[in-house]
Amino acid sequence: MKRPFDIVRLHHVEVTVTDLERARDFYVNGLGLIETERDEHHLYLRALEDANHHCLVLTKGEQASLNHISYRVSADEDLDELDRLFTQLGVKKRWVQPDEERGQGRALRIQDPGGLPVEFFFAMEKAERMLQKYHLHRNTKIKRIDHANCLVTNIDEVYRWYSEHLGFMTSEYTVQGYGDDERMWAAWMHRKPSVHDLALISEKGPRYHHTGFWMDDAKTILDACDHLAAMGYARNIERSPGRHGTSNAFFVYVRDPDGNRIELYTGDYFTNDPDWEPVKWHLDDPQRATFWGTEPPVSWKTEAAPVQDILTGELIEPKPLSPKRKEMV
Repeated sequence: MKRPFDIVRLHHVEVTVTDLERARDFYVNGLGLIETERDEHHLYLRALEDANHHCLVLTKGEQASLNHISYRVSADEDLDELDRLFTQLGVKKRWVQPDEERGQGRALRIQDPGGLPVEFFFAMEKAERMLQKYHLHRNTKIKRIDHANCLVTNIDEVYRWYSEHLGFMTSEYTVQGYGDDERMWAAWMHRKPSVHDLALISEKGPRYHHTGFWMDDAKTILDACDHLAAMGYARNIERSPGRHGTSNAFFVYVRDPDGNRIELYTGDYFTNDPDWEPVKWHLDDPQRATFWGTEPPVSWKTEAAPVQDILTGELIEPKPLSPKRKEMV
């Protein structure tokens, strides 16, 4: 189905931290992200491949939370088309005020059917691309943002909404139960030609699980772990390196000083062939979450950040899954 707008990819994320200086040490000195600009309440960061102002915004606040995830569109007029669509669908929305987010042009922010704060924009100020400034690279070499992982209670509705209205495609999905009891538990959805820009998980929500950042290879991720541990951030490494069954990606998960979760990620695959068929997994398959069969830590399975209301900025109280869903997990 041809749509009057084109969503290119996940472009940036804004999360809340309680101490900007402490967060800067972790993200800049620890994770090697580049500081583009800062003010009293915000720190704008980019990765080595980025030629735009930022891929991550850290905003000072009272507790770790998701302010918004943001997708780039192909043209400025796409924003007007999306505005018309969201009006028809009755979606809560607002236009972002000028200078509300530094470096960015006009943007439309919505609360999606799962309660997630989502933004769409086209224009952003340019920044120096650091990819071949090898003499300035730090030991953690993050190349670009890759995906956002979100928890929602109404995954069937949210999945259909992104598929039917926004044109997101599915690379892989996980089901719970068998036969007549089979229901979707998770979906990996994309606009760029890789495994995902957005992962949806059926869980207590809305909550934000993690931001995934792309790195070159497994050795680069292992070097990042050495660097973080040597800096005193060993306890911030939450989930040891491994390989996912879903996505095939090699990973490690770390938490910033406020608990916001970051995945260092590499090794997924191309998904843009026209005859691509989504890969199906069962929730009880021990190789699904970790191909090597090891279980994630309890914190990885139970802890996630609350999300903000786009109009008030208040945190949305997560709702539990229905009893039927709980019985099947």
